Formats: sequence, structure tokens, C-alpha cells
Amino acid sequence: MSEMLTITPGEIPTKDLHQFILGAVSPRPIAFASTIDEQGVANLAPYSFFNAFSSNPPILVFSSNRRLEGNTTKDTLHNIMQSKEVVINVVNYEMVRQMAITSVEYGPEVDEFIKSGLTKLESEIVKPFRVAESPAQMECRVKEIIPLGLEGGAGHLIIAEVVRMHIKRSVMDDRNRIDPQKIDVVARLGRLWYARIKGDCIFDLAQPVNVIPIGYDELPASIKQSSVLSARDISVLASLPQNLNEEQWSSFKQNWIESGKVPVDVEGKHQLIAQLVEQADEIQARMMLELI
Repeated sequence: MSEMLTITPGEIPTKDLHQFILGAVSPRPIAFASTIDEQGVANLAPYSFFNAFSSNPPILVFSSNRRLEGNTTKDTLHNIMQSKEVVINVVNYEMVRQMAITSVEYGPEVDEFIKSGLTKLESEIVKPFRVAESPAQMECRVKEIIPLGLEGGAGHLIIAEVVRMHIKRSVMDDRNRIDPQKIDVVARLGRLWYARIKGDCIFDLAQPVNVIPIGYDELPASIKQSSVLSARDISVLASLPQNLNEEQWSSFKQNWIESGKVPVDVEGKHQLIAQLVEQADEIQARMMLELI
């Protein structure tokens, strides 16, 4: 049996292809979309085909797909076509169960705010309500709706411009930026699975775009063929600055070379580099490459 499952769209049922896509393209942020119909009935529904596409102008894009059964469209799409307005609310862990209630196929006369117990908050520019429990709410005007197909499962790409954004101060850090540990967002995976973005699953990864890295191709052959260094260790080394800072190099020579702390054998050097990478002492690891 092949190690890879190869799929050609159109050769398997759409419902199966849908699940393969959801499982592979994940985690995905959740657009908790609030709209309002012509009679003033509020609607809430979650969409995970969603992301931010521009900052100037600030553009959010999400897709409301046709139902696989019956090929019908959803209330959110109907409301947006009429009003050209929507509020995108961010979903955090505290409210995820209430969000799930709104994913049920209620009739257009049902107010999902009431069903879910979520609180309506008047918007400042658009008519749809904000979700008071949401840590970040974005009032949007819809610029364009692009049908992506006519069959069940086809999406309607909704391009919305943010005209006002509201963020709870409780999720901000001391630099007035959103703290991922505080906002505690939830992401969508495939099938019944979700991800809580908090705790040890969050890590930082700094790769300065104005500093040229060594690159994998410029690493010494013994590093790329090392039995000591892991694939991750080697990738970290490839990401380190190509050019050395003279002051850093002078300090390294004094602290390591002149003090005799550098192992003589190649394997010992690799073990030391692996230790430095593990300790996130990447500058020292970079200097050690010069001795390979």
C-alpha cells in the first residue's frame, strides 16, 4: 500500500472531499458572523472558511457554503445580500459551547442570540449586533460576494471591510497588543475537533526579514549528515544569520575558544551545538558553526 492517499476532486463524494480538506487545512480561525434580516431578526452563525486578507484597507474574507443536502443557502448569506453588513466576532474558549448551539440549522425566524444565551451589543456603525462575550468584534461592510459554484458544497466568498473594531482591554498585554494567552481563541479542525490556542501550544518564532540567514545549502556537510543533530536542530542552524557580528565573535572566542571549552572531536561539537539550540542560545550555536 502506498504511503500517500491520492485524491482527485470529482472522483470521490463531495462530503468526503470536504472532510479531507477540513482535516488538512487546519487549524482555521472561526468567523462568528452576526447579521440581521429585513424584519430585524438577528442571526448568528460560525464559519471556519475565514481569514484576514488585508490591513489597508482592513479586509476579512469568509465563505458561506451551499448545503450538501438540498443545495440551499444559509440565512447569513441571505441577510448579507440584503444589508451588505456583518459583524465578525472572535470566538474564545469561554463561549465555544454557546457558539456551537448557533451552528444548528434553525429557521430564519429564530434569533440565535436568544437560543445560545449570548448577549446583544449595539454596533456603532452597522446594524447587526455584536456579541458582548466576544473578546474582539469587527463591524464590517460587505464589498463583494463571489459565488464559487452552483452545486452543494460550493462557497460564496464574502469580502468584508472592517469599519470599526472593538477589543476587550482584558486581553491586551502591557504593550497594548493582543496577548494570545489572554484572548484564549478557539480554532476549527476537521470533523468534531477544535483547538484551544493557549498554554504550551503557543510559541514564538523570530526570523528577522532584514537579516540574511545561512540557509540549508551553506551549512557544513557534517552538520547536514550529523547523527547527533535532529532535523529541527539543523533547520534552526539554517535560519541563523549568515554574517557574524565582530563584537559577538570576539566574546565567543574569549568565552569558548580561549577557555578551552570547545570539544576537539566533531561529534562533541555537534552535541554542544544541539545543547545550545535546546537552550535557545542561538548566537552561541551560530558561532560554533565556524569551528566545524
